Amino acid sequence: MWDWFIVLAGLTGLAAGATASVVGFGIGSLLTPLLGIRFGMETAVAMVAVPHAAGSILRGWRLRREIEWRILLRFGILSAAGGLAGALLYARMGSVSLTRTLGALLLLTAVAGVSGSAERWKVAGPAVWLLGGLSGLFGGLVGNQGGLRAAALSAFRLAPTVFVATSTATGILVDAARTPVYLWRAWEPLSHLHAWIAVTTLGVLAGTLLGEKLLLGLSPQTFRPLVSVAVGILGVWLLVTAG
Repeated sequence: MWDWFIVLAGLTGLAAGATASVVGFGIGSLLTPLLGIRFGMETAVAMVAVPHAAGSILRGWRLRREIEWRILLRFGILSAAGGLAGALLYARMGSVSLTRTLGALLLLTAVAGVSGSAERWKVAGPAVWLLGGLSGLFGGLVGNQGGLRAAALSAFRLAPTVFVATSTATGILVDAARTPVYLWRAWEPLSHLHAWIAVTTLGVLAGTLLGEKLLLGLSPQTFRPLVSVAVGILGVWLLVTAG
């Protein structure tokens, strides 16, 4: 059980937790494909739900005073509803086309952010609800919610710590909605994978604390392009690996 791959999984969890602390997402994006190589994607999505929730709760607690509650109440609640709907539909829909669609959306958003054209985009009214629901829906369908959520939240021009805190709180709501569905579907294989889940969870928690130190030193001028680049990298990765 304790072979090189589980060590790699723990180190990836460390990197994923640090990345999520800096840009507001990354745990599922990094851990899910790695564990999918060993256990298959459906089991990997359920496995990652545990360290993802643990890291999000720790990060959310430490940044709780920075949460923008006005945005969370509008954006986060519908994201959770979308996440539940997506998780229920996950087994019935083709994940390849959905993953490609998400990858293309993230890449376009990243290009807009890096080029500066996103600065002219203001989110208001029903668009806020739509983006929240879509980010949660894709999260439930393809197990990857953070990139689209970060892309949507970028339009609110939040300070770095407020951005990550609000994104994290939204992620916690989505996790609360979708994780029970994942665990129910994959309970049998998960019951034999305690060591893997424990190692990745400890890695994510350690990375979360490490990344927090980096986040607190970032200025908005540095943070926004960084998020756009991270979103773009994720978009390209999804397009390449969708199959």
